[in-house]
Amino acid sequence: MTRRINTYKDLLDEKTRLEALLKEQKATIRQDIRNIGEEFRPVTSAASFLGKMVTREGGNFFLNASANKLIDIVFKKVLLARTSWITKLVVPFLMKNYSSHVISENKGTIMSKLFSFIGRKHSNGQEKVHED
Repeated sequence: MTRRINTYKDLLDEKTRLEALLKEQKATIRQDIRNIGEEFRPVTSAASFLGKMVTREGGNFFLNASANKLIDIVFKKVLLARTSWITKLVVPFLMKNYSSHVISENKGTIMSKLFSFIGRKHSNGQEKVHED
């Protein structure tokens, strides 16, 4: 308190002053929390990335199975052919987990590209246009 309250008007003035001070301090705290969130954004993105590396996304069985087979061939047989057995286990495991998240996030574009490759085509490579 800054001064002594003698009248009811003094009490109302002090209440108004304290409510304004409270509103100002709440705004300061909110801004500080936003600033802390901005400072920790790299940490949260790293934690998100690590979370994707150690967990597998469900669904999309055929796309994930294809990606897993490709990872087994490329990483285990080619890139990690001369490494230790623990490396041959851990690196493909992490790659399969991360790829399942990437496939889940981009399922629509992957499927449209896949079907555009498989679609019916003329002998000259152009897509057939069906006229109704």
